[in-house]
This record gives sequence, structure tokens and C-alpha cells, in this order.
Amino acid sequence: MASEKRVDLDGNPIKPITICMIGAGGFIGSHLCEKLMAETPHKVLALDVYNDKIKHLLEPDSLPWADRIQFHRLNIKNDSRLESLIRMADLTINLAAICTPADYNTRPLDTIYSNFIDAIPVVKYCSGNNKRLIHFSTCEVYGKTIGSFLPKDSPLRQDPAYFVLSENLSPCIFGPIEKQRWSYACAKQLIERLIYAEGAENGMDFTIVRPFNWIGPRMDFIPGIDGPSEGVPRVLACFSNNLLRHEPLKLVDGGQSQRTFIYIKDAIEAVLLMIENPARANGQIFNVGNPNNEVTVKQLAEMMTEVYAKVSGEPSLEKPTIDISSEEFYGVGYDDSDKRIPDMTIINKQLGWNPKTSLWDLLESTLTYQHRTYAEAIKQATAKPAATS
Repeated sequence: MASEKRVDLDGNPIKPITICMIGAGGFIGSHLCEKLMAETPHKVLALDVYNDKIKHLLEPDSLPWADRIQFHRLNIKNDSRLESLIRMADLTINLAAICTPADYNTRPLDTIYSNFIDAIPVVKYCSGNNKRLIHFSTCEVYGKTIGSFLPKDSPLRQDPAYFVLSENLSPCIFGPIEKQRWSYACAKQLIERLIYAEGAENGMDFTIVRPFNWIGPRMDFIPGIDGPSEGVPRVLACFSNNLLRHEPLKLVDGGQSQRTFIYIKDAIEAVLLMIENPARANGQIFNVGNPNNEVTVKQLAEMMTEVYAKVSGEPSLEKPTIDISSEEFYGVGYDDSDKRIPDMTIINKQLGWNPKTSLWDLLESTLTYQHRTYAEAIKQATAKPAATS
């Protein structure tokens, strides 16, 4: 167990706290729970509908942290226990969301309810019971960059002021209402505004996290294996699924959008600093990403193909990628942002944090895990039935 002599960034002893973590059974929640159990004395009330990704932390009862983590199976939409669990804790972390791009324009109502309506009671209970809240938002709240509206040959497109995304300066620019892809970003932005207003008017302590493509083991899902067979996960899991099934990687609209990717373990280090340094984190909105790991989606596909060949020992496909339209892949109503590069000034100043892991290394870690975990299941799922006489 972690020593009780740990200190925060200002040299003050860190006191053990109880954390109510909503969405603890997901990708981010599982890594955060691991970190908290292994390196801190804090307790976690883990709330989720599923616990598959944290079962290794819950069983057996003889684990050294067994008395510091409790799993509560509940859906925050309709469970009367939610307020009492928030009241029992010192800090609430809300990770619950629908955050898969394929759902934004095919399930816009579920997306809006999940990311705004269902989050309102969490904010209300934290504010009403004087509890601190760390809320997970998204880099999607920025929408499109200013630079994307400039002529393609404009030199201003190269000016960071037109594409680097700053928490307190950048505007949030969404597409028209008929482009329902922005239902997610709009719902997330509105809950951010509600949280900010609770802080301004009612003194609620809060921190808002804007993740920029957090990547690592246990991320998202592989369709038909640990998620619905008809599902379409986010880009890296889509590509992983194609690689595992020996299928060409589908480049939506040529894969020209640019993204940055950060390793989950780097990102969790940042979250732990927020948890244990409330004096520096309260009232802040933090970008958490790695601007050094920027690639086009096409470049990502090419790099993943190369990394997967290395970790699996399998030859690459003769034609590793194919182009597909966004309408065919995501359905009518899809739209996209051109690039998302986080300004890291605020989190570096407040918490002294910077990401460390290169894109190649995070892809190697993730694809090694996925190949080891899913390759045999994929093989069995795609195997043809034996012929019968």
C-alpha cells in the first residue's frame, strides 16, 4: 500500500480521501482505479453497469487494497442510491458518457441525454452537498478550428493562433443543426457551462478535463468480441479490429483529418495530479493530450499497420487501406473537425505535467495487448464451420 507520507505539489501531506467514480468500469476508469489502488491510500466507490475491466481489482478478497474499493452496480439514469454515494465521498469523478462518433448522428437523442441530461443530477448533488467534482468532457467541445474556414492556400493556416486549441481562448465552433455529429460536442459543452455556472454562483469546487484521444490497453471495444457485433468504435479501435481480422483499414474521406494521441498511463498521471492538488486544479479546465503525437488519420493507419506487423509477426496486407465516404461509414449527418492540437500551457503551469510516451510506443503497447487478448477470439469468430458429410 502507498505510504501516507506522500505530499502534493506544494509540499503539503496528502490526506486519504474517498472518491465516488461514476463510470469506473470503463477504459479510463479501470486505469484510474488501478493507479489509485497501487499508488495511493484513497478509497474508491466504483459505480458502473459493468465491472469486467476492473474485476482484477475486485477479486479475490485477499488483494492488498480489498478494503479500499467497492463496486456498486447502477445506472445513474434511474438509481436512487446516486446521491447517497456522492454524499459518502469527498470527491466525485464523472466518466459516464456515450462517446463513440458512430452514435452521434445515428443515436443523437441517446447521445444528448447521456452527456447532458443524465449528468445534471451528478452536478446538482455535488453542488447541493458541497462536494468537489472532476468532470470528464471532451476535446470535441472545440468543434472546428478557425483555420478550417480560411482558404486552403492561406498562410494563416500555419499560424498556431488559428488551430491550436486553448481552454480559455479558443471559440467552440460547431456545424449546422442538421449535422447531428455535433450532438455530442454540444451536449458536452452545455454540461461544462452548467458546471462552470455552479462554481460561479454556488461555489462548487470543480475541475473539467478535456481528453484528446487517450489510447491504451482496454480502450473502446472490438466488435463482436467485447462489444456489439454491429458496433463502430472510435478510429484506433476500428483500425485495430481491421488488423486483427486481416481486413483493409477504412479511411473515412481519405483519412485527411489530423489528430493527436496520448498514452493512457500518461493521461492518468495528469488526473492523479488533479485529484491530489485541489488548490491548483479547482476552477480549471484542462486539456490533456500530447501535441507531439500529431498525425493524419491516414498516417495513423500506416503506422498501425507497421506496428501490428511487428508485434504479431504477421505480414501486412498487399493493400492495407481503402477509402470510404463519411456518409457510407457513419451515415447521413456526419461532419468532422480538421485538426485538434491541445494548448498545454495551463496544465503545465498549474500541475507541472507533460506527456512522455511517443506515438510509436503507445501504439506498440496497445496493439501488443490487443493481439494477445483478442487474436484467438477473432480467429474463432471468423473461422468457417467444418464441412459435414
